[in-house]
Amino acid sequence: MVLVRRLLVGVLLVPALSAGSSEYVVDVDPAAGRSPRPQMSGALAGRTVVIDPGHQLGNHNFPREINRLVPAGGFVKPCNTTGTATDGGFPEATFVWRVVVRVRDRLEALGARVAMTRTSNRQDRWGPCVDARGRAGNRVDADLKVSIHADGSYTAGARGFHVIMPADRRPWTHDIARPSRRLAHDLHRGLQRSGFEPANYIAGGDGIDVRSDLGTLNLSDVPTVMVELGNMRNPAEARRMTSARGQASYSQGLVAGIRRFLR
Repeated sequence: MVLVRRLLVGVLLVPALSAGSSEYVVDVDPAAGRSPRPQMSGALAGRTVVIDPGHQLGNHNFPREINRLVPAGGFVKPCNTTGTATDGGFPEATFVWRVVVRVRDRLEALGARVAMTRTSNRQDRWGPCVDARGRAGNRVDADLKVSIHADGSYTAGARGFHVIMPADRRPWTHDIARPSRRLAHDLHRGLQRSGFEPANYIAGGDGIDVRSDLGTLNLSDVPTVMVELGNMRNPAEARRMTSARGQASYSQGLVAGIRRFLR
């Protein structure tokens, strides 16, 4: 893959949205509709980070749309999925949204520009599709892209986070495989230092996974990983994920990992 980037500073790319439409927003300022912020100073000034909050709250209301096949890096996959939830019904989409808002605010306070693949958590929205999410970092000349999720494993005793990095696949991810590996380990370290344990149900047991089947990773031209912050079906982790204090701890670990990579 030839690495092609375009610098889009302070640009908001928004297709026409109507009730029930897909949402694809690359928003460097990241709240859609608000005036661009002035250039900020700080430890991350001049850096652009793309955050992909997994799924959208309303995906389950649009089965035809999210089951449509889209490019995923040499093959096709469904546009999106509904995501998982705790046994009590707290959605993955809402959990990651609350974490991501905290991550965004902290990164902006450090001077970074933050782009988000969705800027709402709504029942009347779906998507964006994995191909749009995969290319989101390319569109804004980002330094990195992180896709944030939570798992829903029913394996007995399954708990802990894991970080997924792209396999080295020509021509798709060969150019980003090495920096993505470094990003994966930096985020892993940040989450561990914030008190989280690596997943005990992923092969290898170290909380690092490599996959070649994810369009969100395969279509990126910038270093990228996907983070599964924990298992929502685990009662102890569910309690942490549904609490404001727990959500703050997850965001702290993610920001620490991003800062380490950008150093």
